[in-house]
Amino acid sequence: MPDPDLNLLIALDALLAAGSVAGAARRLGLSPSAMSRTLIRLRAATGDPLLVRAGRRMVLTPHAEAIRARTRDALDDVRAVLSSAREQVDLATLQRTFTIRANDGFVEAFASLLIAEASAAAPNVLLRFAPKPEKTATHLRDGSADLEIGVLGQMGPEVRLQALFRDRFVGVVRSGHPLQTDARISAARYAAFGHVVAARHGNPNGPVDEALAAQGLARKIAAVVPSFAAALAVARTSDLVALVPASCLAQARESGEGSARDGVHVFDLPIATDSITVSQMWHPRLERDPGHRWLRQLVLSVCRRHFPL
Repeated sequence: MPDPDLNLLIALDALLAAGSVAGAARRLGLSPSAMSRTLIRLRAATGDPLLVRAGRRMVLTPHAEAIRARTRDALDDVRAVLSSAREQVDLATLQRTFTIRANDGFVEAFASLLIAEASAAAPNVLLRFAPKPEKTATHLRDGSADLEIGVLGQMGPEVRLQALFRDRFVGVVRSGHPLQTDARISAARYAAFGHVVAARHGNPNGPVDEALAAQGLARKIAAVVPSFAAALAVARTSDLVALVPASCLAQARESGEGSARDGVHVFDLPIATDSITVSQMWHPRLERDPGHRWLRQLVLSVCRRHFPL
């Protein structure tokens, strides 16, 4: 059997990812006519139309949908084999965009630090921080994200995992708030004030409420906001108590003058709650990729420097 043309694998991946001849042509820097001829070859090689017309657009066939992830994995494996001898990456010439899915709290705490160190070491690298409205391995599997950062959820058995740091929740009130004068805040006094809670999905209750309930207490939640930054902003200009991860104040803690701490008082919670392990997750096809290894080490070193495990 003649050897397969591996260039067809590159073209197939582009077609399945773009879902159109024109989109694949742009990805590969080819003319639409050249991409159309390649599609004819791919149809002959696979025995499937791959792309079919549906109204005014093209859609993937069921077979094309079934092999999309396998095609991406196979192409990544080929690239890894052909570059496996390169143990080091030349950061000075590396041109790449890395997509990192993370929640607002992580971005606010660490994005500027990561960008500064990445730019200094690899000036042609772009870090793209994407929102993470839900925990899913889909973006790692389809290659639309290079890293997922957060608390481990149902990510699938194949996803690689590395713990970055342990976080904990702290209380935050405005400067001059009555709680600031308390040398030791009791659970009852903490619960007596109104609270502002960050909850992306609208459910304001959590481990703090369970710990208070065990003591026969309940806090009054006066407001629910979509992010920890918003909770801090509300607490800074009201008498409400905010609950945020300590990592949200990481940069401010080191510099002593960060905007996150301006105008607020931070205190330890009067009830015990479990710590949170924040991890970075990636797909195994990127395990040996030199650029991705550098990215993982960069994230690890920046996080551990500010928040030890």
